[in-house]
Amino acid sequence: MDVDAWTNEAAIATWGATPRDFLESLDPDGGFAKRHLINPAIFRLVGDAAGKRILDAGCGQGYLSRLMAARGANVIGVEPAGSLFDYAQEREEHFRQGIRYVRADLAHMPDIGAFDVVIASMVLSAIPIWQPAMKACIEALAPGGLFVFSLNHPCFEMLASSWEEHGFVKINQYLSEYEILGPYGSAFHRPLSVYLNELSVLGCRLVEIVEPVLGGDALRDTDAGPGAEAYVEVPNFVIVAARASW
Repeated sequence: MDVDAWTNEAAIATWGATPRDFLESLDPDGGFAKRHLINPAIFRLVGDAAGKRILDAGCGQGYLSRLMAARGANVIGVEPAGSLFDYAQEREEHFRQGIRYVRADLAHMPDIGAFDVVIASMVLSAIPIWQPAMKACIEALAPGGLFVFSLNHPCFEMLASSWEEHGFVKINQYLSEYEILGPYGSAFHRPLSVYLNELSVLGCRLVEIVEPVLGGDALRDTDAGPGAEAYVEVPNFVIVAARASW
């Protein structure tokens, strides 16, 4: 589908049909890449989570909400997609960690208070019209609050498959916006600069950009898939932290 033909509602409906067996496969920590690359960076940037009010914006099936709650945070997760929201709710009913889940489109997020930290992990690139979602995340910050978001690195989105096929990374049409088809939903390639410039427009001060790579020991993880050795050399993800200037 042409990028301009996508609506947020259509993307939500697509992700909302994600099958349960895939959602279960993401427990307890999101899988290999999140376990070794994304989660450690987020945990470091957030710091001591105990007692902090954290919004997991676009929480998916809730694994990161559960990890943050286990670290002592007071967590609210917002997720619009049906099967993902239902799974997160089910897990909360089982574990009873005190997480509150709200079913809502991030671009039209209800007033659920102010947060010390807002995290949007692997979310903004899955939203066709993403700017209102970032704006809502930032408006949910308490004074001086921290906004953390992660993306597939726009330079190296197809890292593992390209490395496996060519032994290096092929980059094409970096400055264009285009759809990347996935098994259960689409992502949308955009240059990194559009996200960083929007942060500035919305009144946030950049704190840190993390481009994590694997330690070699992680390749012994049984979940490491084909091409995972590329993660030792090239960052497949980027994690951005910015702080509210008010």
